[in-house]
Amino acid sequence: MILKGDRIAEMLLGDGGGDDPLCVTPCPSLGELRETGAASIDLRLGCWFTVLRPAREALLDVKPPPSGPGLGGLTKMHFVKFGDRFILHPRNFVLGVTLEWLRLPRNLAGYVTSRSSWGRRGLIIATAVGVHPGFFGCLTLELSNVGELPIALYPGMAVCQFFLHQVDAASDSGDQGRFIGRRQPTLGRISLDDFARRVSTDYDPQNGQTPTEPS
Repeated sequence: MILKGDRIAEMLLGDGGGDDPLCVTPCPSLGELRETGAASIDLRLGCWFTVLRPAREALLDVKPPPSGPGLGGLTKMHFVKFGDRFILHPRNFVLGVTLEWLRLPRNLAGYVTSRSSWGRRGLIIATAVGVHPGFFGCLTLELSNVGELPIALYPGMAVCQFFLHQVDAASDSGDQGRFIGRRQPTLGRISLDDFARRVSTDYDPQNGQTPTEPS
């Protein structure tokens, strides 16, 4: 069940949260949440941006040779102070971050969507979409300009919507992901899991068998 704005406002005031509250800092206008009848919270753009350095790598490969270069130098961080702007050019991609620091209780999950007003101007905003119960930190936003004109991005402006919904049963432990607690946008790591490594090394092209299939 997706929570309406009036219920979100009650939870932000501490109603029923106990020692596991919902927190959004800076807090949105609770009066607007109640009056508009919205079912989401507007989130704002923070001051940190991470850009990719395409000249540093010929391609993005999640399976580099053991002695090959890593991706540590692939990104560059920019800080844009309030009142200044970051220019996102057509067909460019950048990682941003929410101004808001979030904390979800163990009985709530959430997801982020773009604001249609920005999408109609060519700015596509995404994140990892799903935000797990118990998450805390700022959300990394994936910003792409698919339009024909450069777009000026100002820290502090509302860029996306955050929807909250209840989970079937609260977990005893919160989100244990590696992105919790962060305040700056991060590229993260992608690596082959055990199954993918076994398939890539043990696949038999003669009979088409994978490691999970019986011989």
